[in-house]
Amino acid sequence: QEEEGQQSLECIQANQIFPKKSPVLEEENMQVPFPELHGEFTEYVGRAEDAIIATSNYRLHIKFKESVVNVPLQLIECAECRDMFQLHVTCKDCKVVRCQFSTFEQCQEWLKRLNTVVRPPSRLEDLFSFAFHAWCMDVYAGEKEQHGELCRPGEHVTSWFKNEVERMGFDTQNAWRISDINSKLCPSYPQQLLVPAWITDKELENVAAFRSWKRFPAVVYRLTTGAVIARCGQPEVSWWGWRNADDEHLVQSIAKACAVDSSSRKHLSNGSYTNGSDLPDTDFESSITNSSEVETLAIQPHKLLILDARSYAAAVANRAKGGGCECPEYYPNCEVVFMGMANIHSIRKSFQSLRFLCTQMPDPANWLSALESTKWLQHLSLLLKAALLVVNAVDRDHRPVLVHCSDGWDRTPQIVALSKLLLDPYYRTIEGFQVLVETEWLDFGHKFADRCGHGENSEDLNERCPVFLQWLDCVHQLQRQFPCSFEFNEAFLVLHPVCHVRNLMLWTAVYLPSSSPTTPSDDSCAPYPVPGGNPEDTPLARRTKTRSFDNLPSACELGSALAPNRRSSDPSLNEKWQDHRRSLELNMAVGPEGGGQPGSGGAA
Repeated sequence: QEEEGQQSLECIQANQIFPKKSPVLEEENMQVPFPELHGEFTEYVGRAEDAIIATSNYRLHIKFKESVVNVPLQLIECAECRDMFQLHVTCKDCKVVRCQFSTFEQCQEWLKRLNTVVRPPSRLEDLFSFAFHAWCMDVYAGEKEQHGELCRPGEHVTSWFKNEVERMGFDTQNAWRISDINSKLCPSYPQQLLVPAWITDKELENVAAFRSWKRFPAVVYRLTTGAVIARCGQPEVSWWGWRNADDEHLVQSIAKACAVDSSSRKHLSNGSYTNGSDLPDTDFESSITNSSEVETLAIQPHKLLILDARSYAAAVANRAKGGGCECPEYYPNCEVVFMGMANIHSIRKSFQSLRFLCTQMPDPANWLSALESTKWLQHLSLLLKAALLVVNAVDRDHRPVLVHCSDGWDRTPQIVALSKLLLDPYYRTIEGFQVLVETEWLDFGHKFADRCGHGENSEDLNERCPVFLQWLDCVHQLQRQFPCSFEFNEAFLVLHPVCHVRNLMLWTAVYLPSSSPTTPSDDSCAPYPVPGGNPEDTPLARRTKTRSFDNLPSACELGSALAPNRRSSDPSLNEKWQDHRRSLELNMAVGPEGGGQPGSGGAA
């Protein structure tokens, strides 16, 4: 009996864990107006004044006469009734959807249905991604190992870190080392981190105890000059003015390691020695453990820049909560600069003002002044200035930079990721952009669940803030100003989620190019080819402006591969892509009613 029980547990199917429900149809002859994804089931289908409206466990779908709207439920900020008959849906990405009903009772009924499904999940397993994954595991049973990489850390994460260390040219024999201590130290940090070679794990433990949320200084980028960018959380100085000798030593060691790194590279170029072990009359690793012996090597480290994203007043105020900032007297050869960037509460208020402005009737006479009053552009400007300060310090002055804010997971990744994007053309490629997002945002613990309201019981509105969206806006501004410096453009930067098979395959091709298919296979919906060509054939210099992506929609329809030398640097691509997307949505919407003709996008 125990064996039978164990076998029954092993054979549980996805349809038993996440069973589908039959839809509630307001009219008997109505049909589900969209092809369902794996694990998705339609709950309600009804008729609005000039549209068909439906909800599933994943999306809100509204099919108007000339357009189709698909909104994932977790993208909805709030819903309300306006003017008695209008359903007003506000999204977290600043989009607003309006749907008119014939009666007040009908509008209230759909409002009730929406409010039931858009609230934060009480359990993490209630998120649609778990049902989607479980059903895909059953459908793609033969590709289970490959598909599993989408939902659990794989070897590609570790290999990316090692590839990045090698690509950026860190001297891991003399100046730097990879530490694995974080597997038991800081839960919001990646498993492997770069630190100066002579800093021990015991010292890292002491430093972590002194930094907010144990987020100790870790190096994340190296320029060819040897200067690096590091990130961390604020020091826990408090009103008592606490200090930590190991923390001070680590910060100074970052600057010294940069000098050792650049010095060893010079010796390599001169042919004096091949690595630290070839130094005459002494062992290199033992020499760098003693600061006086380091000085005998004539290493003069550059002055380290500590960039605090907060204002000085905010940093001092944090001392009341146990935080604070570095005291220049305790950190010799360091300069502390405060950027005065707003906290998440001010950013949230600014974004809400911007969203409200975008939903109002346009007033050309007062538009610019109203936009300025939201302070959204001022916040973007401050973020860009902070990133530019880091870039100039690292690139022009060859100075190492340490970036932090309060906790190190909001303004810090914004500045660091934007700086790396400006410094390194690799991060302006499609593959590099994926690596940038995963390393600086995901691996270093940005609170996506809290900031987007997707987490388990994440009903605290004070924790919500469009931090990542603000960073994407900055990337968008850079891409619009320097379109030829990016391998991608707006169409690939922010993919509009229309919740269709083609679009989900495009998302997979762009952001998860090595993953197996995760969407239903359909002969009429050929997957999009992976944008770009062989990375080895892709130069990372400034790209020539070209119109070679004008035929991207037709190429996608035919399923043909793009030429390796083509680049998405044409600013007009976005408009063409949007027109093509709208035509796909219309074809998809007409498909079920027209019998689901092949090529119409109506097949499930």
